[in-house]
Amino acid sequence: MTTFAADHDVPIPYMQRTRDYYLKLGFDNPYRWAHFADVPFAPLAKPLAQSRLALITTAAPYQPGRGDQGPGAKYNAAAKFYEVYSDSTDSVPDLRISHVGYDRKHTTAEDPGSWFPLARLQDAVKAGRIGALTPRFHGSPTNRSIRVTVERDAPELLRRCREDAADVAIIVPT
Repeated sequence: MTTFAADHDVPIPYMQRTRDYYLKLGFDNPYRWAHFADVPFAPLAKPLAQSRLALITTAAPYQPGRGDQGPGAKYNAAAKFYEVYSDSTDSVPDLRISHVGYDRKHTTAEDPGSWFPLARLQDAVKAGRIGALTPRFHGSPTNRSIRVTVERDAPELLRRCREDAADVAIIVPT
C-alpha cells in the first residue's frame, strides 16, 4: 500500500524564496535563474572511479576585514568576488558563503561540507570511488549577470578544467 506524505511535507519553494530575498536586499528586480530549453547531455567517457574530477564552487575565500563572514552571518556584499579563482585541492581552504543570498531563516552555514565538499571528495578518492581530483578547484562568481556568466565566467571555468585534464566536473552552488 502506498502512503502519502503529510500535507505539510512539501518541497521548500527555494526559487521563490530566493527571488523574494533578493527583492528584500534592495535589488530592483527578482533573481532570474539561467535555464535553457535544450541542455546537452554527455555521458561519462569512463567510470567515475577512473575519472579525474574538478570541483567548482561559488563559495568565496575568507577576506579578513570585510565584515562578518562566519556561519549564519547576514548577507555581506563586501565579501563577494567577481573573477574566477582557483586554489589547490591538497588541503581544504577557508571558504565562506556570506556573500550569497541563501535562506538564513531555515538554513545555517555551520557545515562547510554541505556547500564545499572537498574533504568528502578527498575521502572518495582514497576509497576508490573517484579516480582523482584535479590539482585545483575553481571558484565561480555569483554576480547576478547571466550574460557575464555565459560569456566570461563559464568559458574561463571550462578552460581551467581542461587545463587540469578534468574528465568530469561537479558544480556546488551556495
